[in-house]
Parts: sequence; C-alpha cells; structure tokens
Amino acid sequence: MSSNSEKKVSLPDKQDLKTMSVFRYELRKFLRVSEEISNAAGITTLQYQLLLHVRGFPGREWATVGELAERLQAAPNGTAALVSRCEASGLVRRKTDKTDRRQVQVHLTAKGERCLLKLAAEHKAHYGSFGWVFGAKED
Repeated sequence: MSSNSEKKVSLPDKQDLKTMSVFRYELRKFLRVSEEISNAAGITTLQYQLLLHVRGFPGREWATVGELAERLQAAPNGTAALVSRCEASGLVRRKTDKTDRRQVQVHLTAKGERCLLKLAAEHKAHYGSFGWVFGAKED
C-alpha cells in the first residue's frame, strides 16, 4: 500500500542554509566548551549529561537506565555501562524500584549533586547565545 501522506521535502534556500549553518556553528561551539568544562572537572561530557538527566528528569529526582538511554539517545547496554562508570566514581547509586523490582533507579550521590551543580553553573553561563534555553530576557 502506498502512502500519499508522505511529506514533500522542499529544497532549502540561501536563508535556510545560513540559519542552519549558524545553528550548527553555535551548537558546535557550545559542545566544545562543554567538553572543556567537563574534562577540567575530571569527567566526560557523557558523564555530565547523565548527571544532568538524572537530576533534571521531569517529576522526580531520579531516572531509570532506559529513560537515561532515551535522553542520551544511546543503547541501554551502553547507558548501563556509563552508569557503572559513574557509580564507580561515586557520582550515582543504583536502587531497585520497590514497586517493580525489574526497574533500576539511578540517583545522584552527594558528590554527584555537587559535581553537577558546579558544572551546570559553568554551562549555564554559556547558554547566553541560546536565548530560547532559559527564555530571552529583556534588559
């Protein structure tokens, strides 16, 4: 069965390409700075992102390995290995879910919380070029 509902893709014009180029450039600059901030603290950017996603998960202070895999856009087994590395560094701890023993919750330790807040403050200072992140503020 063929689908007539497929979207037709229009070719980008010069303004579209310029906008995409600026976005990718700003994104790459931010990612480079993020790497520098994380590495200076002795962790990888993926470890920082994991801490951020654990603490920033909507509605609670923890996340499951599956939820973290989705947030990181990574395979669950790779995410589990990342959690293990963070756990070995004392940044997170695993807890078995009391209602569903198949689920494993990932929680920040006090050390992980301190590390996250320090790095998040440094990252937040660099979000300025992305006014949409925290909402553009009028002077």
